[in-house]
Formats: sequence, structure tokens, C-alpha cells
Amino acid sequence: MTDQTPHANRVWTVLKFGGTSVAKPENWAVIAKLAKARLKQDKPGGKVLIVHSALSGVSNRLEALPDLALKGDVSPEIAAIKAVHLDFAESALLDGATLLAEPFEILDRLAAGIALVREASPRVRAELLALGEQMASRLGMERLRQEGLSPVFLDARDALKAASDSADPSGYLSNSVIDGADPELQAQLGHAELVLTQGFIARNSRDETVLLGRGGSDTSAAYFANKLEAKKLEIWTDVPGLFSADPRLTEGARLLQALSYDEAQEIATMGGKVLHPRCIGPARRANVPVEVRSTLRPDLAGTLITAKPGDDAPQLKAVSVKSGVRIVAMEGAGMWRQAGFLADVFACFKECGVSVDLVSTSETNVTVSLDPDPSLDQARLDALRARLERFCRVKIMDDGAAVSLVGYGVRRILHKLAPALEMFQDKPIRLVSQAANDLNFTVVVDASEGRALAARLHEELIAPAPAGPVFGPSWAELNETASSTPARPDPWWVTKREQLIEIAPQTGGRYVYDRDTIKARAAAVANIKSVNRAFYAMKANPHPEVLKTIFEAGLGFECVSPGELMRLKDTFPDLDPKKVLFTPNFAARHEYAAAIQLGTNLTIDGLHPLVEWPELFKGAEVILRINPDRPRGHHQHVQTAGPKAKFGIPLDQLDAAREAADKAGATVIGLHAHAGSGVVEAGHWREIGAILARAAEDFSDIRILNVGGGLGVPESAEAPALDLALVDAELAKLKQALPDYEIWMEPGRYPVAESGVLLSAVTQVKHAFGTRFIGLGTGMNSLIRPALYGARHEIVNLSRYDADGTGMASIVGPICESADLLGADRLMPDTTEGDVIAIAEAGAYGAVMSSRYNLREPADEVVI
Repeated sequence: MTDQTPHANRVWTVLKFGGTSVAKPENWAVIAKLAKARLKQDKPGGKVLIVHSALSGVSNRLEALPDLALKGDVSPEIAAIKAVHLDFAESALLDGATLLAEPFEILDRLAAGIALVREASPRVRAELLALGEQMASRLGMERLRQEGLSPVFLDARDALKAASDSADPSGYLSNSVIDGADPELQAQLGHAELVLTQGFIARNSRDETVLLGRGGSDTSAAYFANKLEAKKLEIWTDVPGLFSADPRLTEGARLLQALSYDEAQEIATMGGKVLHPRCIGPARRANVPVEVRSTLRPDLAGTLITAKPGDDAPQLKAVSVKSGVRIVAMEGAGMWRQAGFLADVFACFKECGVSVDLVSTSETNVTVSLDPDPSLDQARLDALRARLERFCRVKIMDDGAAVSLVGYGVRRILHKLAPALEMFQDKPIRLVSQAANDLNFTVVVDASEGRALAARLHEELIAPAPAGPVFGPSWAELNETASSTPARPDPWWVTKREQLIEIAPQTGGRYVYDRDTIKARAAAVANIKSVNRAFYAMKANPHPEVLKTIFEAGLGFECVSPGELMRLKDTFPDLDPKKVLFTPNFAARHEYAAAIQLGTNLTIDGLHPLVEWPELFKGAEVILRINPDRPRGHHQHVQTAGPKAKFGIPLDQLDAAREAADKAGATVIGLHAHAGSGVVEAGHWREIGAILARAAEDFSDIRILNVGGGLGVPESAEAPALDLALVDAELAKLKQALPDYEIWMEPGRYPVAESGVLLSAVTQVKHAFGTRFIGLGTGMNSLIRPALYGARHEIVNLSRYDADGTGMASIVGPICESADLLGADRLMPDTTEGDVIAIAEAGAYGAVMSSRYNLREPADEVVI
């Protein structure tokens, strides 16, 4: 349909929020604020409908539950799902047990049924997955009421009717909805000012729950906007809108301020992650404008998607890359001039339920790419191959990447692409496709080439485009704008810039630590009143002067090796061993014996020491480290909990650990957990403490709950910062509920990370294939964090600190490895040989992890 209703006569605004946006009680305060603002600006008569997802991570857990139930006991996983919602309720001061009793009962019943009949049908899986949104709705309704609103609850299944009644998996797990203006729904909600409903779920004509596929909340919101003839649909996410490339590819990615429905559809379909491709159609058919906005930057207008492009002149607007692409190549001389050949081969795809994306043909070859589909298993691929081989030779290739240039009038600007297309000369090209709608030009290459190629194409073809109705600021410029706000004071290395330039080395590198910053950060940790004892994890930085400053602030020390224990003994000969916590991992027997002899606090994180060396622990007091299965952190190498982590005792083995400790004659006085690094959510440590408290109920002598560390340090001025006052307030709730326990903490990186910079002089500047490389005198031999786990450090040219950025650059070292990349696509000023570069937030896990690789000396260390 083509809707002609003037937007001025429309009353509904639809707001969609994803799992991250609804995961914490405090996030609902932001949702409430936005709803109030829309109601106020649209007075009189304005109405708001909120569509939300399940709490972050819950859908993934529910999706995995059936397979776990078929394998064995799922009670721990069910308990974890419930805990996510009960913890939310507890933080929001809600009676979670009563509020969630009904969906919890359904969860238990469905899991038990799967285990009993040894089968999980698509219908049962759909009903199970739908519980995520239903549980979130119950919590969300109460949070909105706490914020002074009076929402009306709407079960999305009562409004969204499935387009298909198929009983196969697609009918239950990836259905669509009959759209079009819905006067009945509009009348039903006519009395309501604010409505809360769910994404992802609908109902078929048999009154069964069906799903709209993963990412279905965007689509649900679009269906509601369509049916209510809304004046606007707002998709709220964690980025400010759609960009001309994934900012993770290049910080030169430009904010796309205005797009047509067709352009947005292409960007979403060809690999854009911000917007689900299926949500565009319903909005387009009802002529509903779509805005993509950021809950982190609500001041930015974001991306507006309407029937009209921001500029309809022929031009490229985005480069996208879609990984996980399969290629099916069909060859044979018999296809030439054979009428109906394409009909025959495409019938094979239909029979096997395989969706085709791109198509390229020649006289003797037809090559197609397949839509990424997690359910496309080897059995279906084998069946497809068998059918196709009746007509031609078939080759199926995995691990492709589709790199797409998106924009109006691609055919009319192909001549402008010629210089950039030279980048393909050494790349194996599997497929080339120019879209019939003249909106994209796509090349499929090997997966290993896709991201780098997309970044280079963007730098060459789009980054230089002038600002206007379409192109807004770059990702780097947006972050630079955010960092220029007076919310945070200048870091110490700005105020001491001249001193740093004076002591910067001419060759190699130098770590410089600021004692004042260490004092301030350590004192801030020591002043968390709800923490009884804090132990600095000295593996972060064991420099003697750093240790002395930490000690003066009143912190103890956490060690993981005999070498660290000896460093403490050398630095503090008279140190009380009870101010030391020894927390080894997979260590040899003699290390535990040495710690017991020294009299330190001792943590055990596996069953082996207690079971195999029981005589070692007779009469000893020990702390058990558990794995809470709550991994945190930006990279798997900084996540220290969950099924992939080597740390801690799984909760289901805690009974065995208790029995082993009893047999050994050891007394368990505490429980400890550490989930990962870089956490900025203040409630995390209270959540960990609650898990430990529940586990402690089965022990008689526990008096210590060690909630671990991982206190986040912002990677840049615009990144979220951890508020220790909020951490203290959250832990105070834990203390109030558990007055008989001591609360311990292990801040490692937090006291020292921001105190350090790595200084190095520029050795060379190179321009190659559209990229500027700035070479330094040291690299991954001094700072391996970026190569090891993708850590981001702020990088500045101290010699030209006040100069404006003139373009993007990659900062590299002299090590003979491709991974010797300290920072990619950074906005830098004009830079010359000899300029002093500072890599910030380098006070932790920098020098201590350095090496003499390539026989290059790593950076030395200085404290000022």
C-alpha cells in the first residue's frame, strides 16, 4: 500500500529499545525520559508505543536451552536465566519472585517437557524464546511506573498476526506479519497515552506463539508503526545512526544524516549491523519516517530515513562488508543457449530451502552467493549439491566476504571507481554483481581480505566527501567533539606535556608513570566504604615505586606467582603477610606450599590441589575461587568467567570442593569470583557478591566475599567512565543485606592504567594504498595489548597537540609482524619525523608484558 495520510494528522510515535538498552533498571529511567519528552512535544493528543527486546543475553541463553535439555540437567542454566531477572528486580527494589512467578513456571515446565520427550519442536522453541520478552515486559512495566508513568500493557501477540501458518521451523521461528493500517488496533489503544509491548513475537491463526527471527524487535516496531499509521518510528541503539562504514573498520566512517528507504535497505542488507533489513519494508509501505538514534548520545539527530534521499545525485554513500558468505559456482557447456536452465537450477535451491543473495552469469557459468543462514547445515548443502549436479558441475566455497559499494546511480559513476578498483588486482575475486536497482556494486573476495579492502575503499571513495545533507561528521570527529566537552578534566599528560617531551627518548620507547595520578586512583579505591579490604593486583604493574605509592594509599597486594611475592618482600621487608592475597592459577604444588609458609591469604581455583595434595592444606584457611558464568570484557582474552575461561570452580562443582576441603582438614573462609576486565556498570560487583552469597549458604565458616576486580578505565575521553560512588552505593546494598560478611575487592588496572603513557619518537611517515602510516621507535615489543586482545589506547602527537587533525592514520612500530599495529585509523595532525607520540592509558599491562622480540629492547620506565 502507499499511505497518503498527512503526518500532521498522525498521533503515534513508536520507540524501539534493544536488549542492552533495557538490561539494567537505570536504563529504564532513560526510556521513561524519552517517552515523557515525546508525549510533551506532541501535546495535545500525542501517543507513544514502546517496543522492547529481552534483557541482554537472555535470548541467546533461551535459544541454547533446548539443546542443553536434550543432553542433560539444565537446572544451572535455568537458574542463571532466572538470576538475571531477579537481580534486575532486586536492583530496582521490586518483588521479582512474585512478579515473575508465571513465566518462571512456564520456563520450568517447557524445559522439563523437552527433557522428558527428548525432543524440542519448533513450536516449543518459539514458546520458550518468547519468554525473554515477556519477562522483560513485567520488569519494564514496573520500572516505568516507578518513573511516574502509567503505561498500558499490550501483548504483542494480540496485535501482530502471522502471515504464514506453516508448521515447519520457518513458520514458528522466522515468520512475518500481515501489515497495513489496523483500525481495530487503533481503536483498542485509542484511550491509551503510553503503551508498552514486546518485539520479536507474534501469533498465528492457531493461537500459537511464533517468532519474527533474530533481530525481530526492529521488525516488530516497524509493523506496529505501520498498523498504527505512526508519525515516526525511532530505533534507539548504542550508536548515533547509520554510518558510511562500520566504525570498527575505520574511524573515518561518516554519519549518514539522511537516506531513502531503498538506500537504508541496501546498507542493512549488505552487512550493516545497526538496522535489521526486514524493518524497512513495513515503514516504507506506511510512509513512516524512521530515525536511528543513540541512547548514549541523545543530543545527536542521528539518521533520518524517508521516501526521499538526502541527495539524489549519483554518488556512493556507504561501503559495507558481509562475512560468512557462501559461494555456489555452477559450470557446464550444456547451459549455453539452453532454455529454462536457470529455472531448473533455481528450482533446486527452492526445493532445499536455500535462499540466494547475489547472482552472476556468463555463457558457461552461473555463480550465486547464499544469504548467511545459521540453520543451513551440511546435510542441506549436500542435498543441494546432489540436485544441482544433475544439470552442471558444482563447487561450493565457504568463508567469503561480500564488499559492497552502496549509493544512487552506481552505473553512472563507475568511471570514478576505476582508480579504486586497482585495489582488486591482487585479490582473488569470486563473484561480481551490479544490482538491478542501481544501488550497489558488490565484489565477493576471501574472508581474510574483506575488512581491510572495505576500509581502503572507504578511505579512497567516501571519506573525502564534503559535509552536506547526507554526510555528517566522521566517527572520529564525533568522538573528538564528545571529548572536547568539559565533563572531564584534561588528563595529566596534557598538563605535563612539556616535561614529557623533554624526557622522551630519541630511539626506542619510554614508559612514564605519574605518581600523583596513582595516588588519586588508589585513594579513590581505598575510599570505597563498603569494601573492607582491597588488594591491588600487582601483575598490572609491579614497578617498586608504583607499589610504594599503592601501599601508602592503604591498599594490600594480590599476587599470582612466587616472583611477585619476592618482589613484595624485596620492596617491603616487614610487610604483614595478611595484607597479601595469593591467587595462583594452574600453579605447581610448591607455590601453594610457599604461600602457606609465608602466611598469606590463599585462594584456590580448582579441585586438583585439594583432591591431590590434601596434606598440604591441613589446618589452613583458604578462599575458593568460583566461576560465576558471567563473562565480562571486550575480548575473550580478558574474560575470566564462563564456559571458555580456565579460571575458577564451576558452581556445580562447589559441593565437591567443599567435601575435598573438609577431607583435607582445610577451612573455607571465603569465596571469590572475577568475571573479566573493563567493567563500567556499577552494579556488576553487587551482582557478583549476590552470587557468592548464595553459594556461601552451603558453607559454615565463610566470612569473606571477594567480588574481584575489572574496574573499567575509559579508552578515550568519550568512552563511559566508571563511577566509584555508584559502585560504593551498590555494594552498600549488599553489605546491608549481608552484614556478617567482609567484602573484598581486587582492583588491578584501575589504580595505574591512566597513570602511564608510552612515549616514542616518529621514525617515518608512509602513504600507501590510501593509508597513512606513522612509524614509531617501539611497537608490540613494548605494548602488546592491541595485538593480543584488540585493546584501544588513545594516541596523540604531543609535539603538535594543539594542531587540528588532518586525516586518518595507522600508528605502527618497527617489529616485523603485521600485528605490530598500535592504533588503526586515528585522526592525527600532519606529523613528521622526530615528533613525540604518546600512547595513553598504558600504566597497566604494558611494560610488564613487554619482550625482546626481534632483539629490540622494550621501553624503559620512569616515575615522575
